[in-house]
Amino acid sequence: MRITARTLNRAVLARQLLLGRESVGVVDAVRRVVALQAQQPASPYLALWNRLAGFTPADLDAAVAAHQVVRTTLMRVTLHAVHAADYRVFREAMDPTLRAARLGDRRFTASGLTAGDADALIPDLLEYADRPRTADEMRAWLEERLGAPMDADAWRMLRQYAPLLHAPTGGPWSFDGRQSYVAASTRPVLADPDVSAKALQILIRRYLEGFGPATVADMARFATVQQTRVKAAVQALSDELERLEGPDGAVMYDLPDAPRPPEDTPAPPRLMAMWDSILLAHADRSRFIPPAHRTHVIRRNGDVLPTLLVDGHVAGVWRAVEKGIEATAFHPLSDEIWEELAAEARSLLSLLADREPAVYRRYDHWWTKLPDADTRILPER
Repeated sequence: MRITARTLNRAVLARQLLLGRESVGVVDAVRRVVALQAQQPASPYLALWNRLAGFTPADLDAAVAAHQVVRTTLMRVTLHAVHAADYRVFREAMDPTLRAARLGDRRFTASGLTAGDADALIPDLLEYADRPRTADEMRAWLEERLGAPMDADAWRMLRQYAPLLHAPTGGPWSFDGRQSYVAASTRPVLADPDVSAKALQILIRRYLEGFGPATVADMARFATVQQTRVKAAVQALSDELERLEGPDGAVMYDLPDAPRPPEDTPAPPRLMAMWDSILLAHADRSRFIPPAHRTHVIRRNGDVLPTLLVDGHVAGVWRAVEKGIEATAFHPLSDEIWEELAAEARSLLSLLADREPAVYRRYDHWWTKLPDADTRILPER
């Protein structure tokens, strides 16, 4: 079966709850969308606001406080918010990548420590983190254990490899500049290739539930996992997956019962969070980002700006300013679309008012590097 580029777009939007806000609880929603990028603490909140009817930030606060939704280093070796029930298998699937990226990093090995040293330290470190511990407390514990000061970079590499969850510290979005960690109640198995291989099969199924249909390259890009591992996992799942032909003839895979709405299904405008997962989940970023806009949205250092999503594709960027939401469109938009974006802006301003009206302000410097475009303050007075 051949599938069009537009159908691929609509399939992901449906699975990501972006064809219309749905009446789903926060915890169930996080499970359904698989993983939310969480480098910036506000982003999971804004991502859920885009997806859920009647979203209340306090509900996500409560889910994080109760460890129903957890924030930790996972796919792409970046911070994600995931359902607690997914954490163990996701972490086991990611273990070879995280081990190479962190324990093999010269910033770790230059300290004189080895992967074997980390393996010996981590069980006791997790015992120490049986309750939330600050980063300084954990580093001091390690230095006492090692009998010597620990290089800051080496400590960062170790804590990003160790199966530690970020403990909520308060602030407007549950986490702030302070760093605190706690061990997961269900601990993943580390450094076991067989466990990792089986876990990767589950991660791929979950990925397809949230972001499919997809190629092997898409799956590998989503997690930053070697394609050889992905191919082996797909082969093991062959009886469970449907094979499709992509718009460019590439082999794609999907779950047979996963939603694939017609390509003419309407997609409402949205003001997407920074690093929204749909922009980063595929090797072919053109599923959502027109190639002409990519360098404006994904900056050279990896920052992914908050975007205008129009008809399922990035049409520009937005930022919070003193008088409202400044929306910059990279191509002409109809008056109707501007009105819909203004309604989204009103809702977003209401969400931000009691939390962080100047959300993402530290990234304003990128706006001086944008091309000339149609820029408006929403909602228009």
